[in-house]
Formats: sequence, C-alpha cells, structure tokens
Amino acid sequence: MKQKISNIHQQILEAKKKGQKLLAILLDPDKIVWENLDHLLVKIKQSPATHIFVGGSIVHATILEDLLTELKQKTNLPVVIFPGDPSQISPQADAILFLSLLSGRNPDYLIEYQVQAAPILKRTNLEVISTGYILIESGNETAVARVSKTKPLKRENLDLVLATAQAGEMLGNKLMYLEAGSGAKNAVPLEMIQLISQNIEIPIIVGGGIVDLQGIQNAYKAGADLVVIGTAFENDSHFFEA
Repeated sequence: MKQKISNIHQQILEAKKKGQKLLAILLDPDKIVWENLDHLLVKIKQSPATHIFVGGSIVHATILEDLLTELKQKTNLPVVIFPGDPSQISPQADAILFLSLLSGRNPDYLIEYQVQAAPILKRTNLEVISTGYILIESGNETAVARVSKTKPLKRENLDLVLATAQAGEMLGNKLMYLEAGSGAKNAVPLEMIQLISQNIEIPIIVGGGIVDLQGIQNAYKAGADLVVIGTAFENDSHFFEA
C-alpha cells in the first residue's frame, strides 16, 4: 500500500485561495463492477479528477476494504471516505469527511453516528475533516433522504439553506457540502451555490444531479470549490471525453 496523503483539508483551502477548482469522482463500492475496475481506474487517471471519494448509503465492509486497497495501490489521488454510517470507516483511506446532516433533524445523522465513530477514528491515522452536509430538494427521492429519513431543504428556500450553512460554519465545520443526492433529477440551484459562496468563508462542495461537463463548469462559476461526480461517471466512464 502506498504512503498516505496528508493535509488534504489544507490543500483544499490553498486551492480555494488560489482560485483553483477541484473535482472528486465518487465511487460507490456496491455499484462497482469488479471485472471492469482496472479500466475504470485508467479512466479516472485520464480524467481531471483531483480526489476520489468512496462511500454510499449502504456499503458492505469487505467490499469497502477491497476497493480502498485497489485505489491506494493503483492511483496517486487522495482517497477520501464519504460515509453513510460508522461501519464505513477504514484506515486504508487518506481522510474521511466527518459528516453532520445539518438539513435534517434525525439525531442519528446529526450527532449519534458521529459519537459512535469517534472512538473508531481515534484508533486510525485518518485525517478527519468536519463537514456540514445539506441535502437539497432535487425533484425525486434520493437514497440519502430515504436512508436518513430526513426531508431535503426546498430549492426555493434560499434563506433557510444559507442560514443552515452559516450555522454549520459557526459550529466549526471545515467544509460545507451541498448535496442534491445520488441520481438526483435536478442539481443544486446555481443561485443557491452563489448565495452561500458569497456568505460563508469555508470551501463549498457541490454534488448530485450534475450530468455533463457544462454542469461542472456552471457549478464552479457559481462558487463551488469542489464538484463531485458520481452517477454520471458510473454510467459512462468516457464522461470526460465528451
């Protein structure tokens, strides 16, 4: 296994300061076709991706470990766990987004799972990056909403979304993740990204519902510091060749 990549949060901060936009490819271990993994990794290397996120709403531990091992051996990108619950923790990654679902009021996703995860994380050398997670209405029920049993914030309620992001920043979150959800019908509204980017200081991650290269560029122009592509790349490994 290759040496761990450190100071990922600091690198994100430096990129934001310089105006450099970042891109993460999200891999769901349960959706990986293992026979095609080597081909997929080649496509990731050829893409403009700066990070690999790994996780999903429901992931079997052994599959997660196997995927992380392959990623660390065969790529040079930072590998960050994007967990659905405390079972999705592995010391083989470089970092973990320590998520709190700020948009919902289910205590499991606000603090309970974090309490369960803390002693596990203390036994690893993972870089733990506190991240506020805000689920935005996307036109259909996504896996995040279904599993977390929370309702996303309405697309038109910009003031509430902004206040939620600002509260997360004041609580000490290091990143703010605006999520439409895997397979979302609609991406996070550009005016929402712009409003939040103009009113908080921490880096903004945007994911869900982005289906083409123009969608990525639109999110960047609106103020996203890091864009996450998941389903679109899963469905078409030639996504970045368009």
